[in-house]
Amino acid sequence: QVHLVESGGGLAQAGGSLRLSCVASGSIFSLYAMGWYRQAPGKQRELVAMITRGGTTNYADSVKGRFTISRDNAKNTVYLQMNSLKSEDTAVYYCNADPNGYNLGSIRSSWGQATQVTVSS
Repeated sequence: QVHLVESGGGLAQAGGSLRLSCVASGSIFSLYAMGWYRQAPGKQRELVAMITRGGTTNYADSVKGRFTISRDNAKNTVYLQMNSLKSEDTAVYYCNADPNGYNLGSIRSSWGQATQVTVSS
């Protein structure tokens, strides 16, 4: 398993931007699929964005065109650039790392401690 530490959450105004970072340690980062989930109050956790070990990205429809996920294998870090934030983006965001390299959230995956994102309208 890999240990994940997230940062970058906080308070932003609607239309603003935030960048989340997730630093991984303890395994071969470049082999992992990485991504971000979020959970708003009273809602189920949902996949926001992911990037495979090969660099293929996938986004939830609700964030396409506004969020960008990227990874820096040299720094063992995955980023989520969030632009044009909306109040509905308010949630707790979780970093996930999966050793299968192409999908997230399996029983073998690791989770970060989460970071709060709050968007004020």
